[in-house]
Amino acid sequence: MTLTAGLDVGGAHLKIALVERGRTIDVRQFPCPLWQGLDKLDAALAAARPLLSRASRFAVTMTGELSDLFPDRETGVATLVSRLTKELVGEVQFWMGLRGFGDANAARQHHTDVGSTNFLATATLVARELRDALLIDFGSTTADIIPVVAGSPRPRGLSDAERQITGELVYTGLTRTAVMGVTTETLFRGQRAGLAREYLATMADVRRILGADLTDIDQHATADGQGKTLQESITRLARMLGRDARDGTESEWRKVAGQIREIQLRSLYDGAAQVLSAVDLPEASPVVAAGIGADDIAEIAQRLGREVIRFGALAGADPAVETWSTGCAPAVAVALLLDPQASS
Repeated sequence: MTLTAGLDVGGAHLKIALVERGRTIDVRQFPCPLWQGLDKLDAALAAARPLLSRASRFAVTMTGELSDLFPDRETGVATLVSRLTKELVGEVQFWMGLRGFGDANAARQHHTDVGSTNFLATATLVARELRDALLIDFGSTTADIIPVVAGSPRPRGLSDAERQITGELVYTGLTRTAVMGVTTETLFRGQRAGLAREYLATMADVRRILGADLTDIDQHATADGQGKTLQESITRLARMLGRDARDGTESEWRKVAGQIREIQLRSLYDGAAQVLSAVDLPEASPVVAAGIGADDIAEIAQRLGREVIRFGALAGADPAVETWSTGCAPAVAVALLLDPQASS
């Protein structure tokens, strides 16, 4: 039996989904800080080798070409295509957005269609299952907001530059985003406090303070290189206010964290509202929540007055990997789109 592996090669993670007979049976995420060098991709692929060795067909999508390791996106795509073609043993097909799949030569020729179109793969799979929906994929770094109308993805933009204008790409993430990228001020003991515009704390710190368990999904170093305990997260957040952790109680720091998270969620809501304002999407159509931030997207769906469906359930993943199928939606999507048994 031929198994299909879907790879989403990002600038921070390598996500892999394994599909058998049209059903997702395994999904993993591996840290891959590509900005530090191609050896990080090699290490991630090596760690994933037991999973990859089970497949003989590979569907690849990527956003890693955006890494500042590369001088431009064309170079990034060409480099990653060459590296992956060399490392993967079997048939390798690259997702090229509206063009569908192509081999390595086609991927190099159409690099603008290959780079950062993973959102379109996820939306295409959603469109197979739902006639109308709003896909929101909230990952570690960004959020994609894509309408599906009358059984087809309907993004107004295809490039990052276009999508940042249309609201379909909101550059904020569940864990990796620096707090200074979310807001410049917060409230502390009844007063407005300006925040340091310095990389001192991340949204992972904010969510840990609020009680989130990020053990499996927060795979990168903290801003100060220290640990990920509650107290260490409070210490980093306090520095954003020019304070020490002991300058506030745990309850006060939770209030600060809650405000910052709320500001981030508003940016996602605003993006969704902008997208919805441009399309005629029936009010009864659901929000499809994808990404490691799917729980937060469920809140956004509630604010929009829409039902929420998690991508893993929509894609028919095995129950044991449904959560990670939601978290690694583009990898699952390209595997299912390439697997001939998934559409039969």
